[in-house]
Order: sequence, then structure tokens, then C-alpha cells
Amino acid sequence: MRYLLSLIAVLFLAASLNAQVHGRNNISVQPLWGPTGNDYVECYYLPDIEAYYSVPLHKFYVFEGKRWVGYSNLPGRFSKFDLFHSYKVVINERNPWLHHNQFRDKYGMYRGRYDQEMIRESRDSRYYVIKNHPQHNQWMKDQRRAPAPRKMINENRSNVRNSVRNERNNIQQNRNNNKKIDQRSNNNRKKDERGR
Repeated sequence: MRYLLSLIAVLFLAASLNAQVHGRNNISVQPLWGPTGNDYVECYYLPDIEAYYSVPLHKFYVFEGKRWVGYSNLPGRFSKFDLFHSYKVVINERNPWLHHNQFRDKYGMYRGRYDQEMIRESRDSRYYVIKNHPQHNQWMKDQRRAPAPRKMINENRSNVRNSVRNERNNIQQNRNNNKKIDQRSNNNRKKDERGR
């Protein structure tokens, strides 16, 4: 019984860890001009123009007058700014523009740097999931050839069910064997008592 409970606990733990890992991955929504090396990004700080890009919201945040304003595209005054050839700082907190002075002071030294590898240029297959990546079409073909995740999940469930069933059978068989051994011991004891 302990073995069965241990097995169930291990499977539950593995499933929850797997869910936590996959819960913090937003590669598929990161922009092609974003830097490589990050499975999860909340926001980019663009020190060259002192602006922010929110990955989950797909919006740029720039300071307009007395407040931060969100735009789907960079405003016209940044029309010559090249997102692919500028430095981006990953900031994994919500609304970092509310602490802009802190980030400007900390990351201002990255102004004018152009030495980051962009997702568009990466040959790391985990970025192929991004729709406009040059390798996305090949990745899609590979996904169609791969076994369906639903099928794999069902196979895993079936394997777990079979393992649990086998373990139950083993436990029951051990109980039956123990009962037989106990009965033999009792019978032998009774014979010994009669023989005396």
C-alpha cells in the first residue's frame, strides 16, 4: 500500500512541476526583434528611446507629457528607430514604467549597444513556434508529423492506470500469500499442540 501511495505522490508531483514549468513560458508571443535566451518575458525596456514593450499586452509604453501611454506601434516620433538593432533589457515585472527612474539609471549604460542576438536570427528550435520566424513553416510541418499531444497524454494515463492496476494486483497477491503462510503456520502449530 505504501508503494502505491508513493507512486501516486510521485506522479502527482511530476505533473504539478510540469504544469509550473509550462506555465512560465511565453516564447510564442515574444516579438521577433526580442533578444534570445528568455522562456518568459513580461516586458522589455528600450534604453535608446526610454520606452517599454509589454509582451503579454503587445503594447509599447512611452512617456507623453505627464503620463505613460500605451500604443500598439511606436509613435511617429520613433519612426526611424530600428527595433532589430537596438538593445532590449528584459524586465519581468508588471508596469515597470512606474519605476522608470530606477530602470533608466540602472540600464542607461546599454544605450547605443547593438550586440544582442534577435529571435528572428536564432536557430534555436524553441523560437520556431513564433509565427513570423523564418523557420516557422518547417516547425509547423514537423509538428504535424509528431504524435498528437492528446494521444501521448492518453497513453500516459493508460500507462499509469496499468501501473496502478498491476500494483494493486501485486498487493492483493502478497496478501493472499501471507494469508496462506499464516494458515500453514496455524495448522502446524495446532498439529504440534495435538502431538504433545
